[in-house]
Amino acid sequence: MAELLHVNGVSKRFVKPANLGDRLGALLGKAPLSQTVRAVTDVSLRIAKGEVIGLVGESGCGKSTLGRIIAGIYTPSDGHVLFDGAPVVRQQGRHTVKLTTRVQMVHQDPFSSLNPRMRVGDTIGEGPLTHHLVQAQHADAYVASMLERVGLDPDLRRRFPHQFSGGQRQRVAIARALAMKPDLLVLDEPVASLDVSIQAQVLNLFMDLRRDLGLTAVFISHDLGVVRHVSDRVAIMYLGRIVEIAPMAELYAAPGHPYTRALFDSVPRVGAGRQVFHPIAGEIPSPLNPPSGCHFHPRCPSAGARCKREEPVLQTTSNGRQLACHLNTGGVA
Repeated sequence: MAELLHVNGVSKRFVKPANLGDRLGALLGKAPLSQTVRAVTDVSLRIAKGEVIGLVGESGCGKSTLGRIIAGIYTPSDGHVLFDGAPVVRQQGRHTVKLTTRVQMVHQDPFSSLNPRMRVGDTIGEGPLTHHLVQAQHADAYVASMLERVGLDPDLRRRFPHQFSGGQRQRVAIARALAMKPDLLVLDEPVASLDVSIQAQVLNLFMDLRRDLGLTAVFISHDLGVVRHVSDRVAIMYLGRIVEIAPMAELYAAPGHPYTRALFDSVPRVGAGRQVFHPIAGEIPSPLNPPSGCHFHPRCPSAGARCKREEPVLQTTSNGRQLACHLNTGGVA
């Protein structure tokens, strides 16, 4: 299939300015004046037109930051993102300028992502009017059609966000994104804040929209069960790096990276009888001071000396999946 998105060597660093405590600590030799958070490190990813790729990892692994870079909300510190062969953003002084409306994002919290002072009809219609995707005299009918597409009564467009349930608000957020006529959606944990029954409704809505509109999507989640039902391929992130990419069925049948296997081992399975869970040892390291070599080596039961000193490169294995692990490139000596 034709390539739609190319993420090439993208990194994102956030500099935490020194506060009064940091400056006092620096005078005593106990802390640097500023700290750098390495949220995303050298990520490369290709997405084909019509494909849905799931992005999975623990909280704090950088998946939401990567999603915002793809959506054009953040400018990468290094590397670039090409959508249909053209840059998604450019840096203009201190500001990030998004260069396309064809990439849209649905955020995790549908209440904080909607303006509480705007009626939902105005929220949905503002973008298309600003970018001349619809004429003013047709805007109201266009908003009504977007609400119908996501399964909401068009008469609700005169209400405010607080008058909707969580699931309805997320449908409004999806309608706002669809109103911009996107070719790529970035969905950042779109069902994480919803009840289980409402999660199913929103996921079914997404699958219907994908089928009807031929959408390409990056689906970000920490829930392996959710990702399994919506994705063609799955990318596993750990502490800012992608450690494995594989087709969904292959990954779930035989996870390759030790971190991926650890994630699967920590998920309860219905009908599996009595189980003994093995949580991942230790805590995820701080992105302010990530470990040397493979970032996962402090928690990996198979880590060797090479893992501690040498960063593994994401490579394509003989069966076609991509792995960043020394265990698959000649051992860990």
